[in-house]
Amino acid sequence: MRNDPAASPTSSPFKVADLPGTLADAKTSAARTRVRDLGCLRTPYRTDRGTVGHRCLAEPVAAHVRKGGTPEETEGRQCLCDGLLAAVGLGRGRPRGVVEPPVVTLGQDLGSLRHIAPDGGEYSVEAGVRRLSAGLVEEASASV
Repeated sequence: MRNDPAASPTSSPFKVADLPGTLADAKTSAARTRVRDLGCLRTPYRTDRGTVGHRCLAEPVAAHVRKGGTPEETEGRQCLCDGLLAAVGLGRGRPRGVVEPPVVTLGQDLGSLRHIAPDGGEYSVEAGVRRLSAGLVEEASASV
């Protein structure tokens, strides 16, 4: 796990898990075909025609430069929109089979994982939701 200030197209640092086959993996990231098709984290800008356009630091470099950006701004940027969807199994297929690699982010406090996977093994989303929901069930029972 490491803070990566360049990974987000928003320039906000976040923690990424160093996992093979994800965007945190240097080989995977270098082989990434830049595509920006969701555009959830894009930035508005004024076009030459006076209308509002959008650009993203993770989009193809030529497209970003054409929209008034610089190549340097795009260095190390990753597509969180598609990468986060890919991490939960919702990766989008594109023409020629290009799929954005997953990106896995982590919060600051990982202590709660001891309760979800006390033996240190794998844990599931189901186990996490069950743990988070347990307090709600107890509260509902107490108020009846």
